[in-house]
Amino acid sequence: MRSHPPSHPLGSDTRLQHLQNKAFAYFQYETNLQNGLVSDKTAPDWPASIAATGLALSCYPVAVERGLMSRHEAIKRTLAALRFFRDSPQGSEPDASGYRGFYYHFLDMQTGRRVWQCELSTVDSAFLFAGMLTAAAYFDDDSAEQKEIRDTANFLYQRADWPWAQAADGTIGHGWHPESGFIPHRWQGYDEGLLLYVLALGSPTHPLPPAAYAAWSSTYEWKRCYDIDYLYCGPLFTHQLSQVWIDFRGIRDAFMRGKGIDYFENSRRATLVQQRYASDNPLGFKGYGEHCWGITASDGPGPATLKIDGIERQFYDYVGRGAPYGIDDGTLAPWAVVASLPFAPEIVLPTVHYFIHTLQLHDAHPYGFKASFNQTWVDKPGQPLDGWVSPYCFGVNLGPIMLMVENHRSGMPWQLMRGCRWIVDGLRRAGFDGGWLDAGKRHA
Repeated sequence: MRSHPPSHPLGSDTRLQHLQNKAFAYFQYETNLQNGLVSDKTAPDWPASIAATGLALSCYPVAVERGLMSRHEAIKRTLAALRFFRDSPQGSEPDASGYRGFYYHFLDMQTGRRVWQCELSTVDSAFLFAGMLTAAAYFDDDSAEQKEIRDTANFLYQRADWPWAQAADGTIGHGWHPESGFIPHRWQGYDEGLLLYVLALGSPTHPLPPAAYAAWSSTYEWKRCYDIDYLYCGPLFTHQLSQVWIDFRGIRDAFMRGKGIDYFENSRRATLVQQRYASDNPLGFKGYGEHCWGITASDGPGPATLKIDGIERQFYDYVGRGAPYGIDDGTLAPWAVVASLPFAPEIVLPTVHYFIHTLQLHDAHPYGFKASFNQTWVDKPGQPLDGWVSPYCFGVNLGPIMLMVENHRSGMPWQLMRGCRWIVDGLRRAGFDGGWLDAGKRHA
């Protein structure tokens, strides 16, 4: 596979491979090999996350190509997951694994049943389906096992009843509880829901109409921050997750045609805004700067209120941090910087280098970067500011490292999804044209 020439010492194939090796180790060791489920995070007796499982399914093909896993082992793990989701209980019972073709956000690692009375999650189901479709695109030979991967992945995606999840205003609901029905929140405003809408429109069995996408995009907010105009969403991950799978370079919907850019360029701008915000550091947090940024939904040191250097600071635990507007308590997420590598390598590589070599946040840990850190936090007032580092690694953080580094190096995940007819259909129904979409149409 062809790689980009390095523009920074960390940009060499060896260094980028090191980032991928560490991130992929999470999926090697935090997976139940019997059912393919992947733990949400490295905490004792923690449940599986369907999003982390979808990312694992997407990572296995990259691992095969990069020599981290045999094709045989990847097929075995992929089939274990697909067979579990095919055979697990679907119904309105509170301890089922899913309902209407969707799945609960968190499942017991052993039984695969719903835990914590969590929601049936539309967006996390979308990440799971994207992983399944990645596997279907990669495992393409005529063997019985690889045919089963393709057939099962397509069956599971096509089973999802998207119209059932649609709200009265045309948008897609966040989720559903068997105890209380639909969550009042809907996918409105630009965010990681872009992939969700593409999959919903592309379904060959239960599609949403193009009007659903129009309803969503009508809620967008175009803002100017630091002299940069872009489609706003505060948490950095929202500009990345859909683009783990879909190559938005050169293709545009009606909104982006009107702005003269594409979603890839928009994510580049969002990344630049994050760096500018950290350099500006309006709230005066310790450590922020040109090579220290990355504000997103993440684990945190709180909840707590502490007086530090005469300033009362409020800290949060897991919350949707964002910049330049939204919650900011000094907590940064290295993984979210790495996941912007395809968009802005010239600022991402020096920042990741700083995280690894100056702050020593990567190499000492078996899975690389922990979820987040906060240099302002101090456990006891009056003590030295040693800072806080999350004790956990999360699958939904490490999967994007593996996949976005690969998109930067070779574009392989993007290339696989370019060949997925349901993704292509969804993009076209959403009004996208140009670039590789039009080229594919000419060659179809």
